[in-house]
Parts: sequence; C-alpha cells; structure tokens
Amino acid sequence: MTAVQEPATAVRTVTTTINGNEITVPEGTSIYDAAKQVGVDIPVLCHNERYDPVGVCRMCVVDTGGRVFAAACVRPCEDGMEVKTSTPELERNRATLTELLVADQPPRAEDPKQTTTGDNLLLALADGFGVARETTDLPCGSGRGLDSSNPVIDVNHDACILCDRCVRACDDIQGNDVIGRSGKGYSTRIAFDLNDPMGSSSCVTCGECVQACPTGALTNKPIRNIPIQPREKLDAVDSVCPYCGVGCALTYYVDRERGAIAFAEGRDQPGSQSRLCVKGRYGWDYAASPQRITKPLIRIDSAYPKGPLSADVRGDGNGSANGATNDRGRGGNGGNRSGGGRKDDPSAKRGGGRKPGGLVDYDEVLPHFREATWEEALDLVARRLKEIHAEGGPGAIAGFGSAKCSNEEAYLFQKLIRTGFGTNNVDHCTRLCHASSVAALFEGVGSGAVSTTYGDVANADVVIITGSNPTANHPVASSFFKQARRRGTKIIYVDPRASTVAEHADIFVQLKPGTDVAFYNSLMHEVIRLGLIDREFIASRTSNYDELARTVADYPPERAAQITGVDADKIREVARTWGEARAGVVYWGMGISQHTTGTDNARCLIAMCSITGNVGRPGTGLHPLRGQNNVQGASDAGLIPMFYPDYQGVDLDATRRHFEEAWGTTLDPNRGLTVTEIIKSVLQPGGVRGMYMLGENPFLSDPNINKVRKALSALDFLVVQDIFLTETAEFADVILPASSYLEKDGTYTNTDRRVQLGRKVMDPPGQARTDWEIVQDIARRIGLNWTYGSPSEVFDEMVALMPSYKNLSYGNLGLSGKLYPNDDPEHSDGTIVMFDEKFNTDDGLAHLVPAQWLPPRELPDADFPLVLNTGRLLEHWHTGSMTRRSYALDAISPVAEVYMHPKDAADRGVAHGEMVRVRSRRGTIELLVRISHREQLGNCFIPFHFREAAANLLTIDEVDPFGKIPEFKFCAVQVEALGAAQAETTSIAGVRA
Repeated sequence: MTAVQEPATAVRTVTTTINGNEITVPEGTSIYDAAKQVGVDIPVLCHNERYDPVGVCRMCVVDTGGRVFAAACVRPCEDGMEVKTSTPELERNRATLTELLVADQPPRAEDPKQTTTGDNLLLALADGFGVARETTDLPCGSGRGLDSSNPVIDVNHDACILCDRCVRACDDIQGNDVIGRSGKGYSTRIAFDLNDPMGSSSCVTCGECVQACPTGALTNKPIRNIPIQPREKLDAVDSVCPYCGVGCALTYYVDRERGAIAFAEGRDQPGSQSRLCVKGRYGWDYAASPQRITKPLIRIDSAYPKGPLSADVRGDGNGSANGATNDRGRGGNGGNRSGGGRKDDPSAKRGGGRKPGGLVDYDEVLPHFREATWEEALDLVARRLKEIHAEGGPGAIAGFGSAKCSNEEAYLFQKLIRTGFGTNNVDHCTRLCHASSVAALFEGVGSGAVSTTYGDVANADVVIITGSNPTANHPVASSFFKQARRRGTKIIYVDPRASTVAEHADIFVQLKPGTDVAFYNSLMHEVIRLGLIDREFIASRTSNYDELARTVADYPPERAAQITGVDADKIREVARTWGEARAGVVYWGMGISQHTTGTDNARCLIAMCSITGNVGRPGTGLHPLRGQNNVQGASDAGLIPMFYPDYQGVDLDATRRHFEEAWGTTLDPNRGLTVTEIIKSVLQPGGVRGMYMLGENPFLSDPNINKVRKALSALDFLVVQDIFLTETAEFADVILPASSYLEKDGTYTNTDRRVQLGRKVMDPPGQARTDWEIVQDIARRIGLNWTYGSPSEVFDEMVALMPSYKNLSYGNLGLSGKLYPNDDPEHSDGTIVMFDEKFNTDDGLAHLVPAQWLPPRELPDADFPLVLNTGRLLEHWHTGSMTRRSYALDAISPVAEVYMHPKDAADRGVAHGEMVRVRSRRGTIELLVRISHREQLGNCFIPFHFREAAANLLTIDEVDPFGKIPEFKFCAVQVEALGAAQAETTSIAGVRA
C-alpha cells in the first residue's frame, strides 16, 4: 500500500462588505470572523472561537438587508452581501436582550463571577448599554437553584443564561458529553447527566466549563482558603503542568500577599491548546501542604540498626506493607491528611489506631530524626558516600533520579553519579513505565522518542490505542483523540479493561492480559495475507522483513483467538481496517510496556506500522504516551544506566571518550544497574551499599515491596532528597528538603518531544532549596569543581552534548516551548513527524524484530485464580505523595478499591463497597471492592496510589530481559471477603473520616 496524494482543490472565495469595508474570504467564513479581519468587533455571549458556533444568545445579530437580523457567528458571508454591525436598531435590540438577561442575575455585589475573577461578560455588556438589575423594571426570576456538590466548582443556575458554552466546552473540547439541558420554558437549566448534582455525575472536574462560562453560573471555589480575585490583582506566571507527560501549558495566578496560588487556567500552546484536566487545574496546592519538609534531617543514633519507622512500613498493619505471613495484623496506616493532620478529629483514630489519609505518619517517624544545618547534612552526605565509594568501589554507589525534576536536574544528577563516583548505576522511573518501549524503539528506529505528536491524530484515518487508558492517564491527549473520532478518524481500542476509551472507540478489542504479541502477530499475518503491506516502503526502508513474515505466518486468527480470547473475525476486521488506512498512528501505554514481554510487545507495534508504511508521514507513527511530566526529558538527559545524554551508549568507546573530554574525567565503560537490579544488588555481598535518591519513592513504586523493604534496610547509607516524608524516607540516614516543581526554573520535555520552560511561581518553604543547587553542593563536597550559576547554564551544556536538542536555548523556547529536533527554533515550532526520509539507525532502516508469544511468568492456579492488573486513576499520580495532599484530588478520589467483575465478586460472596482481602504469593492488602463491568471475568484492577492498600506489595519483580522493566500488569491473586468484625476494625483503610 502506497500513500496517494490527494489533488489540490482551489479554494472558492466570496466578497462581502462589512460597515463599508470590502473583504474577500473563503466561502463558508462567518460574518463574525470576517468582521474581525477588518477590525470590527461584534459583541457576543454564547460564541467563543474554540467552540462550534450555535447562535443561541442572539447578541451578535447584524443587519444583512434581509427580513430578520442574522446571527453573525453562524451566518456565512455571501458574495455581494452588505453587512451593518452597529445601527440604532441593532443597539436597541442588544440593549433589550441584555436587560432581559441581567434582570434574572444575582445582584452584582453577590455575583459569583464578579466577586471573584471580576470578568462577568454579561455585566460588562450591561455596563456598556447602561442597564442593570438594580435599575430595571423587569421582574427577577430565580429559584433554579445552587449546586455545591463538586469540591472545587460551584454551580449557580440562577446566573445561567443558557448560552451552551459549557455544553460545547464539555462536548467539543473535552469530549466528555456530561452537560446538557433539562426542563422546559423558564425552568430550563443546564443539567449534568440525567439532572444529577455535578459532584455525583460523571463529570471529571476538568474545569473546561468554568473557563468557558461567561457569567457566574460556573465558578471555581477557593482552595485552601485562598480567595479568588481579578487577574489584574494577582501575579500571572506562565508555566506547564507538573503531572503527566502531555505537558499542558497553564498560567498560575499568584496572590503574593498570601504567598499562594489562587487559581490556574489553561493557556494557548500548539500541543494542549488551553486545555487542562482536573490535576492541572486544581491539583497544585500540594506544594503548600504543611507537611513539607523545611529543614535537613539526620537520623538519630537510637534509630539504628536502620529499618522502617512506622507500623505500616514495618508491616505491622493491614495496609501497604503487609507481608505474606502477616495478613491479620493491626496497625497504623496513614498519617495526617493534607492540610496538616486531623488530631482534633475524634474519628481520626478509629479502626485499630489507624489514621485516615494514606500518608506517612509524621508523629511516628519524625522523632527518629533531628534537625540539622545544611552544612552539617551536606558534609555528612558527602563524607559517607565517599567512604563507601573508597571501601567498595564504584559499584557500591547508586542513584535514583526523578522524572518530576527538570532536564537540568536530571542532567546534573546523572553527571554527579558518573563523574563523582565512576559508575553508571543511575536510573529513574522510566524503568517502571516505558523502558521496554525505549529499548524496542532504539533498536527498531534508532530513537527512544515518539515519531509524531498526539495532536497529529487529526491527520490519521485510523488510530490504534493499546495498553493505555488515556482518559485517565493522559486526559488532554485523549480529548484530541475523541475530537478526531468525531471528525471521522476511526479508533481501535485494544486493552484487557473496558475503560472509558472503549466508549469512544469504533472497534473495541478486549484481549486477555499478556497476549499482545499473539494479537499483533495475527494482525500482521492478515495484513500480509491480504496484500495490504506497503511493498515499496518495506523494500527501501526496512530490514529483516522475510524473517518477520515467517514468524507471523504461525499466527492465523484462529490460533490467536485461542490465545487472546478475541474472536477470529474481529482480528480480521481490525487487520483490514488498519491495512486499508491511508494514514495510521499507534498510541500505547504501560499496558504494552509493563510486562516481562514488554519489549516484544513494542517490537510488534513497530513492525506493524513499518510494513504498512505508517511511519514518517502526517497522521502516521509510533507514540508511547509518556507517564510523568518529564520522563521523556529525564531519559533524554541521560538519567538511565546504559546511555549518556541523548541515548549515546556508555559502552561505545568513541562516545565515552567524547564525554570524558567534555566532563574532564575517566568514565565507567560498563552499563550500570537498573532500578530493579540495584534493589537486588543491595541484598547481595559486594553489591550497592550507598544510595542517593532524588524525588523517588521505590517503597511504593517498585514491585514486591517486601523485597524493597529488606533492601532499603540493608543499605549502609541512604540520602533522600524530597519535598515530603515518603515511605522510602523512613529508611534514610539523611533527608534533604527539596523544592517542588512550582519553586524553581527549568525545562521539561513532554511526550511530544516539546521542550518547555517551567517557571518559578513561589519560593521554597523554610530552608528547603532547589534540587539543582543541592546536587551541585554535594558535587563540590566530593571534589567536583562545579560552578553553575543558573539552570540556563546547565541547559546550554546539555544542548552542546545532545544533537537532538541542537539549536535550543532558554531564549528561543518562548511561552510554548519547541519540539525537537529543530533546525530553526527562532522561526519554527519544530519537527512534528520524524523519519520522513530515513530512520536514526546506523543504516537508516527500520529494523523489524520478530517476536514469539510467551505466557506471563506467573499464572493463576487454584489458590490464586485471578489476574491482577495495576494502574492509575484520573485524580491521582504515581505514589500519591503529591495528589493525596491536594484538596481537590483527594476529595474526589479518597479511597483504595479493587475493581472486580460482578460474577467474580458474587462467587466470593462480596458486594460493592465491602472490605475484602487481596493476597498474592508475596503479600496481602485489605481494601474496598468496587463492582465494575469494565473488568473481564477472572481479572481485577487495583490503582497503585494508596499506601494503605499498596498494589505493589502483591506484584512480582520479574523483569523484561531487554528493557529490565518489571511485570506490573500480570500476577496471580485471590480476593476474599472479610468477616464482619474484621471489616469493622479495618474499614478506615478505605473510608475517609
């Protein structure tokens, strides 16, 4: 199949006169848009250029010489049309309409919009026309009601003018389809779902409706009692979101007098286009938590021999750290809630002494540490790490960096470990999310980055979304997928869970977990059999096709159906749909990568795109949706054990010599240990003895927590640099108070390869310091002569060593950032589609690597008959250290739950909302059960954000042999009902006080 270029068609134009100004515009251009081009402003209420025009408010009516006035936002220009936008009659019409609307509004002094952001568009029009509720003789209608059920959004139906902006924001932009209308006549009002309260509807609290609303009908509530004020009274700081890899652009409005953020809004950027999700718009207040660490802490002598300090982390309780032999213990679970604790709440101690909140109990942990000066703490860190290095050699030291930190901090951290201690034992959370994808991409196409953007979905005929739940994990990216489908793009969704993405798919394939290789091999079998391959592309731009074809020949749909549980005819349908597409993209997530066969899974996707020519053109390509906000950038910057910055191999002599010259020291020629290998090494003689952890929490994020607990306890020395006390920090010898994302400058690279500036919003609290400065101070103390004066200096050094980032600088990134590679960032946004002529491999070809299906390492049996899948919720992130300290996010999703198929629950005698015990061969947790039709029979799902029911206590630590990524998506478990008495004493683990 070869792509055929569509013939160019001439654009028809029309000439219209607006207020005496003649203008020629493309046919179909609205009068409103044409008027803007000649500098004529037409007042509107319902219209916004981001939404489809509907013409319901009639404020924009103009005189076209017809029998009635025409709504300018929906009426197209016509050839020879003469338009008047402002006549006495039009102005009277608008004034009357404004007075009718204002009559029903709340008093100006009580208006929810005017008393907060001060930008009620209706009141602004009323002021222009000289009308007001207080002076009109029209009767005031009210009684449609208030709705405060959502924790961060207020609904005032009396302030609603039924402009439908919120409806279109929800539908046209976010694609959530929650908001509509209910009632008739004067009782008509905006409705959520079937006229439910907003807080109990299917609303995902993205806040797009609030940003759209022109009146006080939808407004934000203050968070942490910080009042919302007009923008001109606040300090606007343009930055990017600190959560997922989509990297949405936003503006924080900061109350300098109170030293806090008042609210956040999305801003324009080529990727996110002003959109945000609930985390970006409402999840920033974690940085203001009173649980921030503000002074360096050193473990006291009586807290040795070293080990966990709280009951939960020791494994004494029913929650996150419960070992396999300790399933009935009692103990504390949680620490103080966001906001500094609930000691005054009599319910906070009920249920076996547990505290609600699922956070480290500061009262239990802090007595084992003493406050120290920065000088004392840094001197101790440097001395102990140097001693361990001198005694045990380079292999005795390891570092875990963080994808929540900036590119500059990732670069400095890996440089410190490599140049200061002579080891490549440095890694970060990419090992836990997309390491296998990077391994396959680097092998197959010569680059670990995405080949196209999530916005390029608009140019695709067919999209495969596989092993991902973007509506929860990458919600803004998913809004573009949903928009594309409405415009004709066909979506194929492949996943063991019927997540909400399935509701937006044309074809949903619910395969058995762990059978991806068999499924995609079968698709390629059919594509080849039907002759839907791109022979020219295969011949000129790929290698090893014959071997691939021989391998997939063994996977006819009938055999794949037996393995995957997917009907053979559906496999044929998907194969034909994909093969006949003129342009197709594959977007995948950790359901592909987090398997012991994760690299093989990604190899199949690379091969499937390559044999159909779906790489290197608009609307085609390979896109692993990145997890944390800077997992792409941290990997780019070299925070991985086998690569220097820009994926330059540490075991290549010429590359190593290049970095030795640049850094002025001898470097280790051997690949370092990965995250899971480091944990294993700690438990072996002669292994890792000293560790530096920057912003990572492996106690919750790594698999098989019991093993992690042993390893952390066995370390001779551990320094943890973080913003909160984490579970991992309980094992630390020194804790260094770091800066949150909001408290420093730096660059971050999103899933699209977009390098953006994150700007400082406020100062770190107390004595907390920015991470790059702390790393530099340690580097100086161990003998490195570092003199960086700012993050931009670090960035300049990075760029000089990273060909992909060539030409980028702080000066040309601007407000929207730049995609890399970029030949001219002064004038170009950068490269959207990569590999249009050749791949980044040595020979310029895509290397097709065939894979055979292999079963998962641990299979269900009579004792453990269910398959456990783990993942994220929309409202939470990673180990919850940030999101569970955010008021909005914690309020919306406060409890840990196991999602089960109705029959699996019924077979075990458990009902929705009851407490259950989930056990694997490694441990036991207790949590609530949620009956879910999204799960397959024989499968269950547990989010991994909740320490009081830590999913990774159950997971296995087997890894993919190539990407060294753990198997988070498949292990065998059993779910059991708890007795009534037992449930009563443990229910606080799943019910917020």
